[in-house]
Amino acid sequence: MKRERLIRIKQIIIMKKNIHPQYQEVVFSCVCGAKYIAGSTLKDKEIKTEICSACHPFYTGKQKLVDTSGRVDKFMAKVKKAQEVAEKKVKKVEEKKENKTEKVAKKTTAKKKTAKK
Repeated sequence: MKRERLIRIKQIIIMKKNIHPQYQEVVFSCVCGAKYIAGSTLKDKEIKTEICSACHPFYTGKQKLVDTSGRVDKFMAKVKKAQEVAEKKVKKVEEKKENKTEKVAKKTTAKKKTAKK
């Protein structure tokens, strides 16, 4: 019984040859300059990344914008435009209020003048 079990264990541990990818050490380098060595089956010897644990906002507590296709700039332009539109609307509302108060003031002064005569 022990012998059968040992044979089964050996069968599981022994890998078939020439069907597995080559496992090698690969250097992962970040834009911030940090480099890490790890094992991988990728054929490249060096892999470049945009964010790593040395510069990621979650680990550093600092905000970093990664913009590869100008999405942040587009968003900021939309926000700026929306703020300008909102400011214009506020000005229009304020002007309408001022016009109404002026009209009411004119009417009350006209009524007072006619009442005095």
